[in-house]
Amino acid sequence: MKTLVVLDFDHTVIDDNSDTWVIKCTPEQALPYGLQNTYEMGKWTEYMGRVFSYIGDLGIKEDAIRSVMETVPYTDGMIELLRFISENKEALDCIIISDANTLFIEWILHAADMHCAIDKIFTNPASFDDRGYLTVGCFHSHSCTQCPVNLCKRKVLQSFIERQLTDGVKYQRVIYVGDGRNDFCPTNCLKQCDVVMPRKGFALDKIISEVNLKNCESLNPRVVPWTSGADIIHVINSQ
Repeated sequence: MKTLVVLDFDHTVIDDNSDTWVIKCTPEQALPYGLQNTYEMGKWTEYMGRVFSYIGDLGIKEDAIRSVMETVPYTDGMIELLRFISENKEALDCIIISDANTLFIEWILHAADMHCAIDKIFTNPASFDDRGYLTVGCFHSHSCTQCPVNLCKRKVLQSFIERQLTDGVKYQRVIYVGDGRNDFCPTNCLKQCDVVMPRKGFALDKIISEVNLKNCESLNPRVVPWTSGADIIHVINSQ
């Protein structure tokens, strides 16, 4: 029986937000004020579609965007974590569930030669259209009221575990690593044998602390905050 490591991407694997990092490819490294004001709560993917259209209107092509994205810094210890996972695939499976997009994640992983550590990536589909414009779509539809309209990480995680079980793969535990508000929903499907690892000082860490204080009880899974990939390796190695 294997351990499943589930990773968020932005502010987890990498130490920034890939969707905002892409703005560095524009001449001013900034967006027009009017475009910034078009964001609606829970509709980030639609907003990024408009950002990508603006970048396309500037004549910025795939090579220039990719070059910028490959400079995103990894979070402290994450290269070592991914290398550790890739060297222990007989005991570890690893998936990414992210509200970023396929191209950004694949480019960034390949730039550091870390793609071999990841078994599956669940994120918003992205591609370049006939004009050479980057386009992005929603990952799926769902009925969860806690999550953005384009992605419910709990639905993704539950579906993946169920499919794996059908294929004869049963995980002895799940280690969920994240930082943001949209990483809280999937913690509700974790069991006592599982571990949720919120990044210290970030939104998920604060939400879990507030929930535990309000309910006077802990979440079902064990909670272990992290600051670097070394903390995650330590939890993987502990039983």
